[in-house]
Parts: sequence; C-alpha cells; structure tokens
Amino acid sequence: MSFANRLILKIKRSKSPPFRFAKAVLRNLQDPTLRPLPATLRPVLRIFYEVHFLVIVVFRSLMTICYRNPLFQGRCASFGRRVKMDGLPFVSGHVEIHVGDDVVFGGNVTIVSGAVFDQPKLIMKDRSEVGWNTVISINSEIILEEDVRVSYDCRISDSDGHPRQSDRRAANEPPDQKDVRPVRICRHAWIGNGSHIMKGVTIGEGAIVGANSVVIGDVPAYSLVLGNPAEILFRNFGLPSTARRNKKDKLNEPSIPHPQPESFP
Repeated sequence: MSFANRLILKIKRSKSPPFRFAKAVLRNLQDPTLRPLPATLRPVLRIFYEVHFLVIVVFRSLMTICYRNPLFQGRCASFGRRVKMDGLPFVSGHVEIHVGDDVVFGGNVTIVSGAVFDQPKLIMKDRSEVGWNTVISINSEIILEEDVRVSYDCRISDSDGHPRQSDRRAANEPPDQKDVRPVRICRHAWIGNGSHIMKGVTIGEGAIVGANSVVIGDVPAYSLVLGNPAEILFRNFGLPSTARRNKKDKLNEPSIPHPQPESFP
C-alpha cells in the first residue's frame, strides 16, 4: 500500500487525536457551514442576493441576443420570431432544421442526425417547446406541431440508431431504411419528463405522455398514456375547456318529446 493510501485510511479510521482532527477539518471543508448572522445584516445581504441573480439573468440574456440566437439561426434552414433559448443547441450531422415563431429551447439540447437519408428534417412549429437535456435523433423526419411541449430529459428518435443484426451492430453499420420511420407529435400534446418517443410514433392532438414513459405505438388524441411500454390509462383526457362545456351543455339539453299521431274517431 502506498504512503498516500495509508494516510487516507488512517484519516478515515481516526484512531488517534491528530487524525480525528484532520478528518473533522476535511469534513468542514467539504460541507462548510456558517453560524447565523446578526439580523441587522439581512436586509443588506438580501439586496446582494437579488443583485447576484439579476447579474446572471442579464448576462444570459445578452449571451442569447448577441451570441446563441445568431449562431443558431445560421444553422437553421428557416427561423421564426421571438425564439427563446436557455442554451445553444448542439447540432450534429446534416439535419435540416425549421423553427417557427415563439419556439422555446431549454439548455443542453442535442440534435443529431444519421446518414441513412439525404435530407433528414426537424420541424418545430409555432410555440412548440423542448426542455433541458433533451436529445432528438433524426434520420428521416420529426415534426413537433403547434403548442407541443416536451419536458426535460426526453428522447425522441425516428430509428433505433443501429441495425437489428448483431454482427452489423458490431461493425457500426447504420440502420436499414425500412427501420427508419418518422415521428409526429400533434398540436397541444404534452410529453412528460424522462420519456422516450420511439420510431414511427404519432402522438395525437392534446395527448399526454406521463413521466418516464417509453412510447412504442401511436397515442390517440386527448388520451393519457403511461408506462414502459406506455399504455392508455384514460381517453377523452384533457379536452379543451370549450369542448367540455359543449359536451356538458349537450348532456343537459331537455329532451324534446316526439309528436304523437292523432287518433281519429
């Protein structure tokens, strides 16, 4: 055992006062604490606290306006207005990106494309959102329609990223064209955090995918799915408020009696 390892072991075991003191010092350095300060200092420290985060917000805004947004516009085929970005998305490959108005990108978003097709496309329509740490893998086409919201730590892919055969996987060959199927997330759909949307899936309008779900099949409109693989828990879930009111009014309509034929003597 080396000298450094023997020293570390003695500090951890703390069998003598010097080593117990060294362990206490290292613990305080690792998890430092501070005694409560006088109450008279709190108003001043509160101002510094707010200024601290104000400086961060201003710096991030300037980075987006002067650096991230212009660079990302140069990478996109089309780019809308009022696009918000918490970070500069990392784009790898030759994917063609179309961004609509009022689109939102979280930080650490990754967009990668394979070499199966000549023109893979990512289309994000107006007011769609992609959360932090989301990875979008494209070989053919992925479409996010209007008002789609994808939470953080999600994965969306239109292929498995590799062929089925083990020897071809070992040779790092690309997937077959028949194993690449586009993904479409229809408007007003919500994708919960940590979810995986697999190849060939269409998520219907207004549908909700629960957190940490793996979606391998189509999701009906206005339904709630959850699980691995995701299963339908509720249908007609999350209908627009106007649709609910119209349905309620229809149920409460008074029934109109049918006219009875007159009897003649």
